[in-house]
Amino acid sequence: MDGLRKLRTQGESVFELAVPAFDVEAGELVAVVGQSGCGKSTLLDMLALVMEPTEVGRFELHPGDGPGDFDVQALWARADEAALAGLRRDYLGYVLQTGGLLPFLSVRDNIALPGRIKGLDERGERLERLASRLGVQECLDRMPSALSIGQRQRAAILRALAHGPRLVLADEPTAAVDKARARAIIDDMEALARDETVAVVVVTHDVELLAGRADRIYGFEVEQVSAQVTRSLCRRMERLR
Repeated sequence: MDGLRKLRTQGESVFELAVPAFDVEAGELVAVVGQSGCGKSTLLDMLALVMEPTEVGRFELHPGDGPGDFDVQALWARADEAALAGLRRDYLGYVLQTGGLLPFLSVRDNIALPGRIKGLDERGERLERLASRLGVQECLDRMPSALSIGQRQRAAILRALAHGPRLVLADEPTAAVDKARARAIIDDMEALARDETVAVVVVTHDVELLAGRADRIYGFEVEQVSAQVTRSLCRRMERLR
């Protein structure tokens, strides 16, 4: 993704996010770090194909299997929501800050839902193995309301992984768990990238969790241009700070 710019307005306030270049390769764990309000979630929503950039020079998805490569910029330009939805369904896994489990489905059915939408079997063996690694195996047949906040977040992570996406996007996936479980979650995400050659992007404000793990790091430089205008520049960093 090159030459991206996103403007967001609220009343008289304007927030501008600029991303000169952003790349993530299969098998990489990429960290996006920054404090609240810098544009991390806005960037993730655009990578997830749920928010249209104001302008972008190049925006491409190369999943490495299936029919070939995809020009996301062209799909946005012609408002091809069906094609964008297909890319989200077939290639992306997204972990929301709030978990986002459907309250009327069991944890097992929540996790199986993306695969069913994709037309896959439930892939029970993979589900059980990932559930065991994430520490939620005993929760699969419960309803989300019966889980702790941390269990719900780990179940949401499992849901994002179970259908075999090529790109996993995680928005503060460790915010609701203790340090030990947070490290275990990042361990699993790193293992997912390495072992299954999946591209993983983790957004966080906890830079210590990604130290020594991330293949690539993107940070933000925020400037208050005026009383109404805030500008944030996202670019690759040499090291975590």
